[in-house]
Amino acid sequence: MGRLAPSQGRVDRAVALQDDGRRILTAFYGALRALRFYPLDNDVVQRGLDELQKTLSEILEEEGVVEIQLVGDFFFINEERLRLDLRNYSTFGSVAGTLRSHEIGEIIVYKGVSRAEWSPLLSLLLRSPDSEDPFAAIQDGLSGGGVERIRVGAMREDAPSDEDDEVEGARQTYTQGVQAARELLTDVRLGRAVNVRRVKRAVQGIVDQVLANESSIMAMTHLREFDEYTFTHSVNVCILSVVIGQRIGLGRSELYDLGLGALFHDVGKMRIPEETLNKTGKLNDEDWRLLKEHPADGLLLLFQVKGFSDIPFRQMLMAYEHHMKLDLTGYPPSRRPREMGLYSRIVAVADAFDAGTSVRSYQFRPAAPDEVLKEMRENPVRGMDKVLVKALITATGVYPVGTLVILDTFELAVVTRPNSDPARLHQPQVKIISDAMGVPLAEPMVARLDQIDPRTGEPRRSIIKTADPNRYGIRVADYIV
Repeated sequence: MGRLAPSQGRVDRAVALQDDGRRILTAFYGALRALRFYPLDNDVVQRGLDELQKTLSEILEEEGVVEIQLVGDFFFINEERLRLDLRNYSTFGSVAGTLRSHEIGEIIVYKGVSRAEWSPLLSLLLRSPDSEDPFAAIQDGLSGGGVERIRVGAMREDAPSDEDDEVEGARQTYTQGVQAARELLTDVRLGRAVNVRRVKRAVQGIVDQVLANESSIMAMTHLREFDEYTFTHSVNVCILSVVIGQRIGLGRSELYDLGLGALFHDVGKMRIPEETLNKTGKLNDEDWRLLKEHPADGLLLLFQVKGFSDIPFRQMLMAYEHHMKLDLTGYPPSRRPREMGLYSRIVAVADAFDAGTSVRSYQFRPAAPDEVLKEMRENPVRGMDKVLVKALITATGVYPVGTLVILDTFELAVVTRPNSDPARLHQPQVKIISDAMGVPLAEPMVARLDQIDPRTGEPRRSIIKTADPNRYGIRVADYIV
């Protein structure tokens, strides 16, 4: 096999560091947590130390030295910033909090580190921080503990950019929302009391984020994980509903009521057996019968949820109506003439868009976002409110965030931000991730597709068509959040 081109080599190294960094922090967290609850000679602690040593030794063979840096809320491994997802965000957040409490901004591990050097560091981190100089206390403890191939550095003063702050704030809001949805739906399934106060706080955080920085919180809807679909879908529908509501002029209190109902919209699915919800094959008639009962079940379940100051009639209506369709050909069937409420129509649009663009147990290759929007807008069988679909398009653009596109330069790019000009929704901001020959770029390049080439008077780049990221092995979330 020939040598990789320099740019390809850098890309491969960056990809490897992403995986290695996650492994390091996961092993570090596991060993730290084990030592928090058990004595050093306990088997659980010993296995944690074994895993940590094994992980670092393997990576050190390749890298020679491993530098773990914490800057703001971001981790860097050998200067490569880690992109975190929902599966590891809370874990790494715990590690970050521990390091920050001791004013540690860097841990450097050198090749040849011994297993015995980890327990002194972990034990020091589990102590209450020194009130006068936490970092100096850690340094003194390491120097007296026979630790030679692990060094710590103080927290750096340089802060992340404003854009990083915005993204991190949105990420925290999104993670809190998923945690609240997980608790809510799990409690409902198990018949336990629901912490309505926490759910309300999560929805209020989402409303605040939409009003303050719509594009950042919308980008978080790409932090989808298959195992978390039930929870992330509820949060995504909440975000998209609030975005649509804000676009049509609803006020803050109305957006809160809308967002709360959107988060609860699928609560009735908690009465459906998990084997049906997670079925990978085609649903049979009995599966569909159970599925079509979830709107009515949701209404009934919300009658039983304690913690609301008033009966949540609006939220009940959203849970009941969101699959009815405008012409009432959906479900549950209506025996009398009726008209879907505005909030229910909004949730229906948000629900259809997120479901159509997500990986699910029976949908491993979702449609491209622009195709989903087109189908919702143009196919009357979908039963969508066209005005509300158009409101969503003004927020997402013709090519929603996360769409993989091929440019007229034959470069591959990921849409990262819609164009704020309604006349230029077809010209979003993108990150170019490969050159015209298909070679991945070492550093993705940001480009605005509405930029004009002064020599020709035409846009420098235009979108030819969308592409399937699975075909190219691309995880679009890596380029967005």
